[in-house]
Amino acid sequence: MGINDNIKNRQNKLNERYKELIEQAYNFRQTDSEISDFSEFRAMKLLNRLNTLRYFFRNQAKL
Repeated sequence: MGINDNIKNRQNKLNERYKELIEQAYNFRQTDSEISDFSEFRAMKLLNRLNTLRYFFRNQAKL
């Protein structure tokens, strides 16, 4: 398994977790805004990591 496969697998896992956190934030929006805000914050951190991986994957594909 090459580095491109590792990056792609990590992207998929982070993307799934990001979707879960966004859904959780949406579901808690009306009942508990603190949990909603915390889930949204964690999702934003994951999105930053996803964007970093996309950048590296894009650069690896050009080599």
